[in-house]
Amino acid sequence: MSQATRREFLASATVAGAAMALGSRSAKAGPNERVNLCVIGVRGRGSSVGKGFAGLPEAQVTHVCDVNELLLDGYAKQIAEVQKTTPKTVQDLRRVLDDKSVDAIVVTTPDHWHALATIWGCQAGKHVYVEKPISNNIFEGRQMVAAARKHNRVVQVGTQSRSAPHYGEMIKILRSGRLGHVHMAKAWNSQLRRRVPAVPDSAVPAGLDWNIWQGPAPEHAFNANRFSYGWRWLWDYGTGDMGNDGVHDLDIARWGLDVDFPTEIQCTGDKLAFAGDSQETPDTQFVTFRFPQKEAVLVYEQRLWSPYFQEGYENGVAFYGTEGYLLAGRAGWKLVEKRNKVVEEKSAQFSDIPHFKNFLNGIRSGEALNCDIEEGYRSTLLAHLGNLAYRVGRPLKFDAKTQSIVGDDEANALTKRLGRKEFLIPEVI
Repeated sequence: MSQATRREFLASATVAGAAMALGSRSAKAGPNERVNLCVIGVRGRGSSVGKGFAGLPEAQVTHVCDVNELLLDGYAKQIAEVQKTTPKTVQDLRRVLDDKSVDAIVVTTPDHWHALATIWGCQAGKHVYVEKPISNNIFEGRQMVAAARKHNRVVQVGTQSRSAPHYGEMIKILRSGRLGHVHMAKAWNSQLRRRVPAVPDSAVPAGLDWNIWQGPAPEHAFNANRFSYGWRWLWDYGTGDMGNDGVHDLDIARWGLDVDFPTEIQCTGDKLAFAGDSQETPDTQFVTFRFPQKEAVLVYEQRLWSPYFQEGYENGVAFYGTEGYLLAGRAGWKLVEKRNKVVEEKSAQFSDIPHFKNFLNGIRSGEALNCDIEEGYRSTLLAHLGNLAYRVGRPLKFDAKTQSIVGDDEANALTKRLGRKEFLIPEVI
């Protein structure tokens, strides 16, 4: 058995074994029972994810939770239209964790809450589906993995492409050796984002618990840009678009290359189109990751000012081998061999549902997860490292054994934060 094959086998066996243990320890859900879910965060992505789970026979959304209580009744009614039963509404997620009838939580909050909600959920005996990126920083991600392992919980990361059949077909082509030695993968995020003009601080809106919304982030006055769309582009809460959309394609690129941790990271980035607004994260990035153990390089490109696609895909991945290359996106893939001949092409309809079902089956029957928390950590780590290289303005070296940046105190200081008041990220799980 080759080293790569053995690693894949051990990883899948570990996840499957853990999932079987998790399923047996679930509060209620067995192989033939519905999983009782609470959706935490009902705006934006949370709205569609919650309704997606509600539409599955394997699940029942029994609770919905959001810091803005004015949103809860309306969203509960939307869920009821899908599953015919109305979930309870809760403003403070800690009340959900105390409820033993809840088997699992679905974390679709802003990024700065992903880690603590997941850790608390595991500690409370809940299984967790957490949207990407898994964390606001590297330390939080490590603690999430530790919590899942210590408490034997099923924790699935919302990188839904891992469950899409056409991506699985693409991975088989890569593993077959048909492309020869794949020395490079490229992931890209090219789209047109709207700008975030600065606005003054203002009073906290009625119905909103601003203290809970801030959670483990530093304390600030209420600002519409922090609370709404703009939080993604502020380092206290978001990870820029590299962590937001880019992590999907970084995950596929890393999966295809069959690599774990890079040793060297370089980033050239800037705010080119969004200069003068309140966004802190770059709108333009070119990041390279070196994986010497596989003689491979991963390149990430980002342009948030481009109203056009690159190579047929708004967000995509390319794998370049000595015998051919493969382009892939959510709409399909294309295999190109010598003399630029397209030898095979696949179109696909993308859906989140297989990924949701995989999570539920992990709880109910011990099915191996397609993106367990540790896999999600490795891919989110790439986004964190690329952003750190941008923030300190120099190349970085990463030590996989210590999970730290070598010889750079400034960069290492940005890999964690302790949290705030009652929202501390625990140092020891």
